[in-house]
Amino acid sequence: MRSRTLPFPVGATRRRRLLAAALLLPGLARAQEPPVLRVGSKNFTEQLVVGELYAQALEAAGARVERQLNLGGTLIAQQALLAGQIDLYPEYTGTGLGVVLRASTEGSAAEVYRRVREGYEREFGLTWLAPSGIDNGNALLVLPETARRYGLATLSDLARAAPQLTLAAGNEFAGRADGLPGLVRVYGIHFRRFRQFAALGLRYAALRHGQADVVNAYATDWQIATGGFVVLRDDRGLWPPYQLAPVVRPEAMQRFPPLEAVLAAVNARLDNPVMQELNRQVDQDGDEPREVAARFLAQPRP
Repeated sequence: MRSRTLPFPVGATRRRRLLAAALLLPGLARAQEPPVLRVGSKNFTEQLVVGELYAQALEAAGARVERQLNLGGTLIAQQALLAGQIDLYPEYTGTGLGVVLRASTEGSAAEVYRRVREGYEREFGLTWLAPSGIDNGNALLVLPETARRYGLATLSDLARAAPQLTLAAGNEFAGRADGLPGLVRVYGIHFRRFRQFAALGLRYAALRHGQADVVNAYATDWQIATGGFVVLRDDRGLWPPYQLAPVVRPEAMQRFPPLEAVLAAVNARLDNPVMQELNRQVDQDGDEPREVAARFLAQPRP
């Protein structure tokens, strides 16, 4: 008896099944790929280091990270976040409240954090995660001999001597509410001359070489720990807290649910002395922010 011929050979059936599976594989592979997170930062050493800390920790947790570091100033980084060009970057509570939201920065660290978190949620739909131990507030520094000559210990003392002195500060300081306008409003400080230096290292060099008498610095500058400068006390409370925290697009947390816990673990290890040392390794030793971040994350947790 002659056997019935099948519509197509058995070998062809297997090939069709394999072909169908092969066509599905790219889609399955894409579905299993880790999400992409775009990490940004502003354009100074501390931001580059913290941006790398966040990026490398997220990579270690399984995310794919695209770096958009060294973006520029506050408003540039904020616009990149709003436009979806980045998913997160480190920001400072006092800066977010005063510069971005243009609100009063008075209050305790907890109050400033609450107001900036609620303001960003309301105005932009962005999320502030819990802050780190870094509070990188403003400071005005002088050399010890300048402090002795003019009797300087506080900003109120500085108000009396300022008409004889030159201030060196960053580009944003001239227009910020907590910069020169704040010094005038709260202390009546008017300097003989104001010189702008975008790079922080140039400000310290100007101070050492007599091109400036007073320098606007920040609490996590490594030079404060090593240089023997006199930090003038803000005795009337002009400057708000500047706690560093990640600002994140909510969609990024949905794409990568471990994000908040990963960044919290990094932030738990950061405070002002730690950040001063990490900044020093970049600015004084010449190490790359990527190398400094990798070494720090590889250290055993205390």
